[in-house]
Amino acid sequence: MKYRREIDGLRAVAVLPVILFHAGFKPFAGGFVGVDVFFVISGYLITTIILSDMNHGKFSIVTFYERRARRILPALFFVMFCCLPFAWLWLAPNHLDEFCQSLAAVSLFSSNILFLQESGYFATAAELKPLLHTWSLAVEEQYYVLFPLFLMALWKLRKRWIFSSLMLVAVISLAGAQYGAYNSPADAFFLLPTRCWELAIGALVAFYFLYKKEQEEFIRSHKVLSEVFGYLGFGLILYSIFVFDEATPFPSFYALIPTIGTALIIVFTTQQTAVGRFLGTRVMVGIGLLSYSTYLWHQPLFVFARHKSATELNIELLLVLSVLSIVLAYFSWRFVEVPFRNKEAFSKKKVFVFAVVGSVFFAAVGLAGHLQGGFPDRFGFPDNLLTSFKRSSPVDGCFDKDKLHEVDDWYCHLGDKDSDLSFVVFGDSHILSLYDAFNSAAADLDLGGAFVGASGCPPFLGIHSLRRDQSNRNCHELNERVLRYVIDNEIKDVFLAARWTYYTDGSYSGDDFSYVGLNKTTTKTKDNSRKAFVHGFNETVEEYKKNGVALHLISQVPQQEIEPVHAYQRAYMFESDSRAEVLKNISVTLESHRKLNAYVNGVFAQNSYPEVLNFEDLLCEDHHCPVGTDDTSYYFDDDHLSISGAERLIPSLRRVLDQNLKQ
Repeated sequence: MKYRREIDGLRAVAVLPVILFHAGFKPFAGGFVGVDVFFVISGYLITTIILSDMNHGKFSIVTFYERRARRILPALFFVMFCCLPFAWLWLAPNHLDEFCQSLAAVSLFSSNILFLQESGYFATAAELKPLLHTWSLAVEEQYYVLFPLFLMALWKLRKRWIFSSLMLVAVISLAGAQYGAYNSPADAFFLLPTRCWELAIGALVAFYFLYKKEQEEFIRSHKVLSEVFGYLGFGLILYSIFVFDEATPFPSFYALIPTIGTALIIVFTTQQTAVGRFLGTRVMVGIGLLSYSTYLWHQPLFVFARHKSATELNIELLLVLSVLSIVLAYFSWRFVEVPFRNKEAFSKKKVFVFAVVGSVFFAAVGLAGHLQGGFPDRFGFPDNLLTSFKRSSPVDGCFDKDKLHEVDDWYCHLGDKDSDLSFVVFGDSHILSLYDAFNSAAADLDLGGAFVGASGCPPFLGIHSLRRDQSNRNCHELNERVLRYVIDNEIKDVFLAARWTYYTDGSYSGDDFSYVGLNKTTTKTKDNSRKAFVHGFNETVEEYKKNGVALHLISQVPQQEIEPVHAYQRAYMFESDSRAEVLKNISVTLESHRKLNAYVNGVFAQNSYPEVLNFEDLLCEDHHCPVGTDDTSYYFDDDHLSISGAERLIPSLRRVLDQNLKQ
């Protein structure tokens, strides 16, 4: 196979935006498309190798897997091994448990399935997963388990039929991706069936070069045509990087933009074209050669730094970590990747033994860590403290997004199971934290209520959540459904709770913003989100008021500036008599809490209706809003109350229910 410098340069175009995206630089909000560029490149290169070997009658499935093992496993296992001590020292038990699960999944090339089950790629929690980026390796390896078998099964047919069959698979996969991006975005993003079309584009390009040589020569002889399409391809990739963001349905037809752009570059650029010369420069080729190791290093660096830091990482540190990922990549490329490609130093047998031993080792370490629950004894936390890092979890699925449109069992029953429903509790994930508290308060009063909600779904009518997993699924419809249910069943009291500032201000630093809009295509800006929030609030108030419903808004609980487990890690570095002071100093101040909620509270205070329930006096004291006591965390994470924290609200909730429903 003839070496093409511009392909290595194209790898640099793929990896750099991914790094800057994961670093959180907003101009590179579409940097995740670098993975799609990688998919096309990989599909092209691997298919070219397979077809060349098949044409010469020397293709071996064993040799093919040996090549993949030499290419993928040494650097991957090395980075995973380097992660182990930092994970042990810095990860909280729950995060170490998840990390250990990912170790096992990565060694079995199924991490895409694991991360699909845990959370979405764009979720905030994704920033705390050291091996999240390995989902793309899993997709590739799953593809390359099946693809050679596909070619071997069809090889005796006419090559045109193989090409047509591959095209058909790609079209079906793309159609599935388009449907999935709007109906099941997490599945579409992570799974092979809705991703294989991108690898297939590269494979189709490989077929084109091998079996349409006269057209290749025609293109090469028409320099203007090659220049135009080379620029167009490069422009399509840049457009995707700088215009796409987490709200872009993906991988849908939108993903055709970067993937077709990549295909155009592969087909039309050479060292005789401007784009090809740029991609073939020493810097671009150098970064491209390091791209695999760079891709492996960057995510763990960012994640462990975020775990270690009590505050948001600043731009300077993120840039340093980005450069460090390239520096480390050079060493792992030079001393790990390159040596393992030397067949004289590492025979085929040694490579397969290494693959088996490495996979078994990481699977065993991962399984042990998972079975031990992340080794909670590392920090000397007492059992009751470990227990307090938990949030309410309804048992009958009323917070399961996949069931929100079902006819039956779409809500949970609160309180007395034999009592008629007299109130509804509804909201985003902050209402989930209050499930047990409402359930206990209602049971004490022999009242029955309905509980329903969805993560990232503000409980306001007439607006759309633009968060990736909500914008095209159920949030808007769910709000309408709750209203209809309340009216049809003559419910007189409705309680709404949410992380309100999530939709108007983000976090204390202004990041971690979940935009809302008046429609699904609203541009994601703070001003537009605030306008939609106010519109939704007013429409919700109007609809419930005119139907005679008593509406109760629960103010946002204080959001901490540090994960509670990290706060206790720091506190337990000191003697017991100093821990309370350490926890107090780590906890968010009352002033910061009020400043973050000033805009939302101003919106809510416009009228006497609805009633606003503010539990600030229960959750804050002495100018701070404590993360917890020495042996009890009031928080599940930085902004959700734990079961222990929510228990502090039970007397007040009981009193509110008694005053409004026991008349």
